[in-house]
Amino acid sequence: QVEFLESGGGLVQAGDSLRISCKASRPFHNYVMAWFRQAQGKAREFVAYIDALERDTIYSDSVKGRFTISRDNGKDTLYLQMDNLKPEDTAVYFCNFAINQEKWGQGTQVTVSS
Repeated sequence: QVEFLESGGGLVQAGDSLRISCKASRPFHNYVMAWFRQAQGKAREFVAYIDALERDTIYSDSVKGRFTISRDNGKDTLYLQMDNLKPEDTAVYFCNFAINQEKWGQGTQVTVSS
């Protein structure tokens, strides 16, 4: 079973940028990947999706135009560049397969102060 290790979160101010990463424990070049997030007291929600060859990306309406998903298949690593962060982006961010998710990692906490 694959394991995901998210990193790069932190405490930033509104309007700042942050890039988070997710390293998979085995090659994921054949898989469509996604970022999800879960704010305290809320359900986990979809953030962004990227196909195996980076030809197609999809974003939730709440992050469209501010976040950019990318991947490095040679490093089995997924990235999320987050610009113009808002307090409502505060959450724990997770990566996983876009469909048929496997075991969730610990996630990385992103906190945006106003």
